[in-house]
Amino acid sequence: MNHLKNKVALITGVSSERGIGAAICRKLASQGINIFFTHWNAEKGWPDIFQKELSEIGVRSNSLEIDLSEADAAHKILDNVTSQLAFPSILINNAAHSINDGYMNLDARILDDHYAVNMRSTFLLSVEFVRRFEKRNMSAGRIINMTSGQELGPMSDELAYASTKGAITAFSKSLSAGVAHLGITVNAINPGPTDTTWMTDDIRTHLLPKFPMGRIGMPEDTARLAAFLTSEEAGWITGQVIHSEGGFLRG
Repeated sequence: MNHLKNKVALITGVSSERGIGAAICRKLASQGINIFFTHWNAEKGWPDIFQKELSEIGVRSNSLEIDLSEADAAHKILDNVTSQLAFPSILINNAAHSINDGYMNLDARILDDHYAVNMRSTFLLSVEFVRRFEKRNMSAGRIINMTSGQELGPMSDELAYASTKGAITAFSKSLSAGVAHLGITVNAINPGPTDTTWMTDDIRTHLLPKFPMGRIGMPEDTARLAAFLTSEEAGWITGQVIHSEGGFLRG
């Protein structure tokens, strides 16, 4: 039995029915974990529909529309989840900002936009979660961050994205050592190319031969791994980047 059952999970970047964030919410809800999610620029009305879907599974659910580039986003999110549900035992930093750039287009604005969401919001939400967790004398917590396999191969047209996501890897490893004594594990997941809203038919055709298992990764693949990392069985795993790509062949 999941020792975090009937507790609260906070998941950021849940703005699409087909996204990894939504799949994680569904999976954790199926295990009896109450869900609080953030969203931004979601289709009108969808967050309410999704909350109802999660509630019908049998858990409590609430959400917050928030721009994670706001400097005080971490405090707003944690204040809201605590007042509306309870303080979370699980934090999953799923939100990301990504646009193509390359060396001809990279500039200060592009870098700053990626930094604000991918790095600053992830870092500040993680440490504020830890600070509040410690004040409550809680005994078991989970932080899961999302990376993109930057160290496994170049991403030459996504310099800002790859760099800021790479920083999340470094942050996760260092934070894990600092919070282990509190009973908090910190890990990162690289889901590899995943069939969500960004993937077109042309992209699918191009990528499919690179997956030796004969299919492209789906959001549910990441959700199953995230659910495992929140479980009691994963309590000895921390400071790791787990590449869950179905053997994806780069190059």
